[in-house]
Amino acid sequence: MNDIEHNHKQELNFPIGVFDSGVGGLTVVREIIRNLPEERMIYFGDTARVPYGSKSKETILRYSRQIIRFLQRKGVKAIVVACNTASAFALEEVKKEMDIPIIGVIKPGAEVAVKATKNGRIGVIGTEGTVKSHMYKKLIQNHNDKIQVIEKACPLFVPLVEEGLLKDSVTVEMAHRYLKDLKASHIDTLILGCTHYPLLRSTVREIMGEEITLVNPAYETAKGLEELLKSHNLRTTAENHGIEQSHEFYVSDAEEKFMEFARSILPSNIHTVNLINNIEEF
Repeated sequence: MNDIEHNHKQELNFPIGVFDSGVGGLTVVREIIRNLPEERMIYFGDTARVPYGSKSKETILRYSRQIIRFLQRKGVKAIVVACNTASAFALEEVKKEMDIPIIGVIKPGAEVAVKATKNGRIGVIGTEGTVKSHMYKKLIQNHNDKIQVIEKACPLFVPLVEEGLLKDSVTVEMAHRYLKDLKASHIDTLILGCTHYPLLRSTVREIMGEEITLVNPAYETAKGLEELLKSHNLRTTAENHGIEQSHEFYVSDAEEKFMEFARSILPSNIHTVNLINNIEEF
């Protein structure tokens, strides 16, 4: 084996970097673990600066660059922007600046929604930033400009999820308020356009009804990541398949709260969460 082949073989076993504004991106991590169990992940949750949805494009771009530099120093082979707002505002810019593959969560979800709709009416719920970017609408209508896209910002969903109030009466009441107009608009497909929102799936399902197709971009992103790694010949080598991988988790604040939340939704246990309180310096 020559040096180039040896270096590439080593690179295959490098981790995948995943980042989000807080705990929501763990829904993407969960799907990656289920679909690519042999891959190792380094996750960064920007818990000190959550939520991203109400911040400007310039701020989101600055935050994303800082986190990507941190993940690159950790030697990741690919990056998943597991945040709809950062995918909308920063993905195209940072793609130009990077020499490793990067994927966001919007494109995979949009493509599946286009395939799923029967009546050509798709709803999107997301943060203020994601909705104002109209990124889902643009991607959907690039596929089919006859599809109607009805967007609705649900800004309180992220803090409610971050507080663990998934089944609380306040969350259910807010869901009814947010989804009322969408329910009346005769959509047949609804994109959960924020990585926090799959954690409210049962509440959304109850309000919208069984006949609505709910699209979870977290699952579609995991499938998209699999294709991305294959196309760049970056899948972990066969001898590592099935070995218990040690994922690493980093946050910018409140590591104990993050660990408690992560343990409640991930299929494997988390033993440590590392605090990085100088992310602005990266």
